Parts: sequence; C-alpha cells; structure tokens
Amino acid sequence: MEHVVNTPAWALLAYLVSGVLFILALRGLSSPETSRAGNRYGMAGMLIAVVTTLVMQQLAGILEIAVAIAVGGAIGLVTARRIAMTDMPQLVAAFHSLVGMAAVLVGLAAWLNPAAFGIADSAGQIFAISRVELALGTAIGAITFSGSIIAFAKLNGNMSGAPIILPGRHLINFGILGGIIVLVVLYVLSGAGGAGEGSLIPTVVALSFLIGFLLIIPIGGADMPVVVSMLNSYSGWAAAAMGFTLSNSAMIITGALVGSSGAILSYIMCKAMNRSFISVISGGFGQDATAAGGGPVIDRPYKTGSADDAAFLLKNAEKVIIVPGYGMAVAQAQHVLREMGDLLEEQGVDVRYAIHPVAGRMPGHMNVLLAEANVDYEKVFELEDINSDFGQADVAFVIGANDVTNPAAKTDKTSPIYGMPILDVEKAATTLFIKRSMGGAGYAGVENELFFRDNTMMLLSDAKKMVEEIVKAL
Repeated sequence: MEHVVNTPAWALLAYLVSGVLFILALRGLSSPETSRAGNRYGMAGMLIAVVTTLVMQQLAGILEIAVAIAVGGAIGLVTARRIAMTDMPQLVAAFHSLVGMAAVLVGLAAWLNPAAFGIADSAGQIFAISRVELALGTAIGAITFSGSIIAFAKLNGNMSGAPIILPGRHLINFGILGGIIVLVVLYVLSGAGGAGEGSLIPTVVALSFLIGFLLIIPIGGADMPVVVSMLNSYSGWAAAAMGFTLSNSAMIITGALVGSSGAILSYIMCKAMNRSFISVISGGFGQDATAAGGGPVIDRPYKTGSADDAAFLLKNAEKVIIVPGYGMAVAQAQHVLREMGDLLEEQGVDVRYAIHPVAGRMPGHMNVLLAEANVDYEKVFELEDINSDFGQADVAFVIGANDVTNPAAKTDKTSPIYGMPILDVEKAATTLFIKRSMGGAGYAGVENELFFRDNTMMLLSDAKKMVEEIVKAL
C-alpha cells in the first residue's frame, strides 16, 4: 500500500506554473545577457511555490512559519548584502550545506513521526516506497552537508586547498558506501513503523556525513569549481527525494532541475578540464599521493616591468587578449579593467576577454564579474573559442589567473593540474602578468612556469592599483 495525498487542483496548477518559471530561469541563466531575467523568473517561481505550500500546510501554525521566515530572511538579507563577490563561492557552498541539512532534518522528522507526514498506514508502518525516498533523501542530504562544509573551509582558507590524501582512501570510501547501501536495503525491508527499526536511519546519516567529508578532502583547489557544481547537483537530488516524502510536486520539480542541471554542468566542466566524471563523483580526481604539490619556489631570473612599460606595449598593439582570474576578483579590479579596455579600443586596439571554465572559485565566476563591470558580452570568449587566437595576439594581459595559464598542465605529468586544458597565453608575442608578488604559488600549489619565459613581463603589484596606473599612463 502507498500513501496518497490529495493536493487541490489549484495547488497543482500553481506548482506547474512555478516549475515552468524555474525552467525559464535556467534558460535565462545560460547567458549573461538574459541572466537578470532568469533570476527574476526563478524568484517568481519560488514565491508562487512557497505561498502555495503555506496556504496548504497543516503541520505548523502561521505564526510559527512567519517567525521562521522572518529569522531566515533577515539572516539571508544581511549575509547577501555583506558578502563580497570574491566570497561568493564560499557562500554557494554554505547554501548547499543548508539544503543538505534541511533534507536530513526533514527525513529524520518523517522517520520519527511518519503519521504526521502521511507516509504510514493505520498500524504505524511506513510505506515501502516512502522508506526508499526517506533513506535516499537523508543519505544524499548528509553527504551534501558534510561535503559542502569541507568545500567551504577550503575555499574560505580555513583549511589548506591542497589535496589531503588518506592511505587506502578508495577502499575506505567504497566500504562506507557499501555499508550505506546495505543499511538502506535493510531499512526498506524492515517492517517496523517509525523509529521502531532501531538505529538504521541514524547510522545511515552518520556514515553519509563521514563519506561526504572523505569525498571532498582529497580534491585540490584547482578542481574546486567542479566540486561546487557537483555539490549543487547533490543538493538538488536531496531536495527531490524529500519532495517525494512530503508529496510536494514543487520540491520534486525544483530538485530534479537543480540536480540534473548541476550534473550536466559538472560533466561539461570535467570535459573542459580533461577529468573523469566518474572520478569526480567518487572523490578521486584530486592529486595522487605521488604527484608533486608544487614544492619550493625556485630562484630563477624573470623580467619585471612598470605600468608605463605595460601601457607602451598595450597602446602599440593591434590585438590584446585579457585573461581575468581570481586575483582580479580579490582586488575588485573589473571596473578599472573595463576602463582600460575602453581606452585601448579608442586608440584602435582590438580588445577581447578570454575566460577559462574554472577561472575563479566557482563556475562562471569571471563572467559574473565582467558582466558586473558592463563589459560587452560579445567581447567575452570561452577557452575553446579563443585559444587558437593567442598566437596572433600582440599582448596577452593576465590579471590574477595563475593555474589556468600554467604550461605545467601540458608538460609536467607529476603536476596535480596535468591534463587540464589551459589558456595558451604563452603563444602571444608578449605576456603581461599581474601578480602581487613572486612568492606563493597558485591555488593548486603549483609554481607557474610562465613567469620565467622570455616573452613574459611580470607586473608585481595589487591588480587594481596596477591597472589604475596603466590607465593613467594611457
């Protein structure tokens, strides 16, 4: 026997409308030009879904819900207003952790009091299909929560961005995953109602928390944007599973959209980075134990220049390709960078922008920053569309993009970024590279061979300050 919840026709129609709006939101977010409209569609869809659910709810009083919304809304508003764009990846990871924990709490509440959720028969036994939904939702939610916490800590600098390699980690992970599967099967087959089967569900949750932690710690900083995308997918599937438990079609639709779109994005990014998608979801595509972690910086000769030197090269160039990276985001240099590009174009220079799929700390990070600075969308190109043009460029202007321009990805098989496609800035006649100092490697912990090339000029300064000086010289 399965549970049936009689949802009013008007509510089903409202959920259908919200689902259509969510689809339009995803479509809008596929392009910078339509991203604002996409966000508006998403907000409208969520408003309809929330209001519909509140009107239908019977589990809590309106006052309780209003207080919860007020508290959560206030926290979200203050956080969103205070967060810097450079910290957006951490914020996204934190949001994923909250979605995961919400799924766990809903699952545990349904497990403890199934009658209140309409998933038990008259004898108090949870329906078999509801056991599957509940177990999967809590497990995926727990993995999402703990994995997102580690991702947040790595992105926020609370723990090292370098891979943390545990001996026999794959055997440990498969052992824990096997244990979770066995416990879920035992739970589904158990006949007791509610919490009567003992500690099966709490054990599933505990093991899921553990494997979420173990899946993310071996992944290095260079691969963190894919991790954020992957956790986004996990949070969607957790929400979808809880939607089945709650018999809420809006949650099912939303969760499925988020889960599938996150999985597709992760696959696309893995392909762009020459990584294995299976290795990603198993937490094994970080640095191997035998791979080099960058090591000490070697004292080698390199060329340095001033803002005047850079301005001279830029204004005498015919083609300039600008490569933004996380250093630009930290310095908040996108606005003055656009000003520099505008000045060069006024002097007849062909200026374009090259974006690597994993530049920054989350998918689309650089696209968002350039859009914020009102850079013309038609001048922004992805790696596969512009990489062949570096050979014809007079100047490649790199502003804080380290790992995604590192030739070691093509030559050093011991490097943790080996095999990752990079922007071929080295092929330009001259590469101008803005970096705060020569000390320290990129987020992946690897020294950039590009710094010591004959055609590279290092501009050692804060990114925003250096570009401002270049603008004055222009």
